Amino acid sequence: MRLRIPPGRAGRMWLRRRLTSVRHGLDVLDRKLRILRREQDRLARNAARTQAEWTAACRAADEWLLRVTRLGGRRAVRLAADGRLADVHVYWADAMGTSYPARVSCALPDLDAAAPLPITTALVPARHAYRAALRAGLEHAIAAEAARIMTAEVALTNRRIRALKDRLLPLLEEALAAVELSLDETERADIDRVRRISGSRPQPADRLNSDRQ
Repeated sequence: MRLRIPPGRAGRMWLRRRLTSVRHGLDVLDRKLRILRREQDRLARNAARTQAEWTAACRAADEWLLRVTRLGGRRAVRLAADGRLADVHVYWADAMGTSYPARVSCALPDLDAAAPLPITTALVPARHAYRAALRAGLEHAIAAEAARIMTAEVALTNRRIRALKDRLLPLLEEALAAVELSLDETERADIDRVRRISGSRPQPADRLNSDRQ
């Protein structure tokens, strides 16, 4: 990375402003990272919990499906499906400018009380088991996606901090030190030049006469 520094004292002022901005940016990113890490831990725990709940719900649904097929065969499963769809809506939240899915609502079709009796009584608890598995799967889906988004944002923030700390900040500090050294040498040279000029300047005549007397 190459800096385009203005010459002279303007360059020193420019570098000082940039250093102030970079250090302030690092403070902001450090605070953001702490908050994001707390969210990352919370979302990771939530993803693990919903995964366990989804796995248990799927296991229960599979057990009821096995009972249905044993009692009524595959025909009972086909007749139980009415083709209606669930209405799913995902709600988003924000943490330090990072959006992630926070919760989900799922409206399932109502079970028609006027429908004919199922071929086997196991279909009723099987339906409820699969509804519970669907809800658990949706909960885990948004929890896993939220954890993934937050993990990616934490990694991105870490990279930004490292880029500022390891590259830009040392570069600006070295450039400022070089500019200040150059300005100090220029100022000392100017002072020496003024002294030499002052020492070689001829003295007034009356001053010389008074010195002789």
